[in-house]
Amino acid sequence: MQKLILVAGATGNLGRKICRELIHKNIPVRAIVREESEQDKIDSLEKMGVDVFQLNFSNEQELIGACAGVSCVISVLAGLQEVIVDTQTKLLNAAVAAGVPRFIPSDFSTDFTLMPKGENRNFDLRMEFHEKLDKSPIQATSIFNGAFADILRYNTPVFNVPQKTVAYYGDKADWKIDFTTMDDTAAFTAEVAIEVNTPRYLRIASFQVSPNDLVHLSEQEKGSKFKLVDMGSMEGFSAYNKMQRAAHPEGEDELYPKWQQSQYVYSMFAAHHMRLDNDRYKELSWSPVEANI
Repeated sequence: MQKLILVAGATGNLGRKICRELIHKNIPVRAIVREESEQDKIDSLEKMGVDVFQLNFSNEQELIGACAGVSCVISVLAGLQEVIVDTQTKLLNAAVAAGVPRFIPSDFSTDFTLMPKGENRNFDLRMEFHEKLDKSPIQATSIFNGAFADILRYNTPVFNVPQKTVAYYGDKADWKIDFTTMDDTAAFTAEVAIEVNTPRYLRIASFQVSPNDLVHLSEQEKGSKFKLVDMGSMEGFSAYNKMQRAAHPEGEDELYPKWQQSQYVYSMFAAHHMRLDNDRYKELSWSPVEANI
């Protein structure tokens, strides 16, 4: 079967990078975007060489038609219940109806299969979609990349440059946190999409670094040694996040409310990759931690 990759969510940062990687490999790319998508983003994709379909994601026949002849669907959709569960399910059903053999869901996160429900709202939505995905006849592969490496520049508690602190939780000062750059994630995803058979789960990280490692790197890369701060137990952190979520129900309608951001930090210390699939594609290179802080 001739390769033709469909990308849903191509107007987003990661989606666009995945399209770029596939185009560089001379793989035909079809992107489906909403009718109300910004024209400049569509123009940018078309200039790259992507075949863009503007459609109504609620129109079953339009979705099936867009999936015709496709060898793999990559979902990079971002949103809440309506998108991650409802729209992504419509996309999945269309792919199955069109005979698409492979599907890469919009996971791209910490390995949430290792986490209980209730600790991360956005991960819970992905788990809900997985229940539908795993019952479908399509071959699915989830890519878990840990946290995106650019979070190290956001002055979160994990690496706070203005305050010159590095935080850890529980007894996890030496806990290796998974970080992957968006470019590395895109390059790996493109390879997975091209391959004929891949496992249900693949786990990658540009680098794995602990809070203690970050303290050492702060002296090396920032010119001063940051203070290592014990933030308390993981149980206390979990309870705090649940309390904040209950106190701010308006955040349920937001993609990244403050309590969701805190849940992401919790997930970085709740699960990590015991083994990596980085060497699956030998030609790929991986960004070092030094280039990302």
